[in-house]
Amino acid sequence: MSTALLSTAEELHARVRHGRRAVVMTMGALHEGHATLVRTAREVAGPDGEVVVTVFVNPLQFGAGEDLDRYPRTLEADLKLAEQAGADAVFAPSVDEVYPGGQPQVRVSAGPMGERLEGASRPGHFDGMLTVVAKLLHLTRPDVALFGQKDAQQLALIRRMVRDLNFGVEIVAVPTVREEDGLALSSRNRYLSPDERRTALALSRALFAGRDRHAAQEALRARAREVPSTHARAEALSAIGESRAAADAHAVATAAPGGPAAVRAAARQVVDEAARFDPPLELDYLALVDPADFTEIGDDFTGEAVLAVAARVGTTRLIDNLPLTFGAAS
Repeated sequence: MSTALLSTAEELHARVRHGRRAVVMTMGALHEGHATLVRTAREVAGPDGEVVVTVFVNPLQFGAGEDLDRYPRTLEADLKLAEQAGADAVFAPSVDEVYPGGQPQVRVSAGPMGERLEGASRPGHFDGMLTVVAKLLHLTRPDVALFGQKDAQQLALIRRMVRDLNFGVEIVAVPTVREEDGLALSSRNRYLSPDERRTALALSRALFAGRDRHAAQEALRARAREVPSTHARAEALSAIGESRAAADAHAVATAAPGGPAAVRAAARQVVDEAARFDPPLELDYLALVDPADFTEIGDDFTGEAVLAVAARVGTTRLIDNLPLTFGAAS
């Protein structure tokens, strides 16, 4: 197939549509994570549908001192990757096409959820992000739009905007794509020196440590619930290497499900160690939050949660997250 390169909404609207249009929004510098989004969009759109990839570096979501000027712009390579992944068109508008007459006076506000975590670290970022997503949804007119789970707070805010403002579009989340060593794929990874990249692995290791601690706790509780007697519970727990828990199996079985505090502690230990690396990991935040509003969860929380981390290595700021389930549903 040949992927069309379009620069105006008029060109895009002139295309004859058959079936569903699926859109993948990017800022360019495409990598395998984006390719996974495009391939998923191809499956969602079906053989008769259309997949459109947008490439637009949005100035509204970069704050003072951030990397707007040095953000990589690799349109020729982006077009090739999009074509190989199954895109029908790449829509790469200019700033004037998206914001005719200059930056918009009316913008979308992210509200209280947009002021937490990423929003606290990058004031105004989510207002700019939602404004351009709203603009691109209008310009591309999709039936479905796909976003990666790596930007979990962004995804949650887009879903909220679409629901609150009655956008007629389906939002589909696609799991984070990682390199073999666990580092989440990001266009900013290319900024890292070899030493910085080794330090950056602490982000995913911290998340995995929290996830593994959670899984071990849930396994203990499941085993404790299955064994009828207190003595047998202790033996079962001891058999899987948790002698402290075996000392009071009944307490383990009735403890708050999932142990958010223990999950945070396991993840925090990894980032604290990485702060002593050379170069060091400079933690911005480590949070275990409710994806409905991105507030911290308590120890009695049950349901879906997100373990999120953001940090700087050298001059590069990276984010990552993992979904976890606490309580009976886990």
